[in-house]
Amino acid sequence: MGVVRYRELAPPPDLAHVLRCTWRRLGDGAEVLVLPDGCVDVVVIDGVAFAVGPDTGPNPTAVRAGATVSGIRFRPGAAAAVLGVDVAELRDRRVPLEALWGPAGREAGERGDGDPTALLVALTRRLRAAAPDPRVLAAARALARAPATRLPELADRLGLGERQLRRRFTEGVGYGPKTFARIARFRTALALLERGAAPARAAHDAGYADQPHLTRELVALGGRTPAAVR
Repeated sequence: MGVVRYRELAPPPDLAHVLRCTWRRLGDGAEVLVLPDGCVDVVVIDGVAFAVGPDTGPNPTAVRAGATVSGIRFRPGAAAAVLGVDVAELRDRRVPLEALWGPAGREAGERGDGDPTALLVALTRRLRAAAPDPRVLAAARALARAPATRLPELADRLGLGERQLRRRFTEGVGYGPKTFARIARFRTALALLERGAAPARAAHDAGYADQPHLTRELVALGGRTPAAVR
C-alpha cells in the first residue's frame, strides 16, 4: 500500500461547530494546486503557523520532499470568532499567526509542527471559547447546499436585512454571499466530474447554464478544463 500523502480527520465532537476537519500532508516536492473551497485554515509549515484566508482562485503550492504540513480547517463563517479578525482581510493571503496573536501564535506553530493533533491541542482553548455568528453559519450552510438561493429570500429567512447579511457574511466568511455561492457551485461540479460524471451532466446537476459556463468557471476557479479533471 502506498504512502497517504494527504489525509483528513473529523474534528472532536465538541469542536465540530467551528471545525470542518484536521489534516496532514506529506511533501514530495511536487506542486499541489489548492482550489477555493470557501474555508479558512490554520496551517503549520516548518514550525510556523499561518492563517490561510479563503482563496478566490487556484493557488499552486509546493511542499518540499520530506516535510509534513499540518492544518485545521474552519467551517465557513467560524474563523473570525477564533482568529479575532475580519476574515475579508485574509482573502487570498497567508498571514503568520504570530502577526495576529503575538507569542501565542508563534507557540502554536512550534507545538503543532508536523502534527495536526498537537496543533488542535494548542488551539483548543480558543476554539472552545469561540462563538461564531449563528446566522452567518446558517447562511453559509444554506448557500453550500443550494447556491442558487436568492439573497433577499435567505436574509428574510434569517431575520436580517439584505445589506446586514451581506456585511456580516463578508466579515465572517471572507467574501460576499454571491462569491461564496459561486465557489460552492464550482465545488459541486468538481465533485461530480471527479466521480466520473459527463461534463454536460455535471453542468446541469451543479446548476450551470450550460457546459461552456461550467468550463469557464473550472478554468477560472480551478485552473483546468473538465477533461483535465476527469
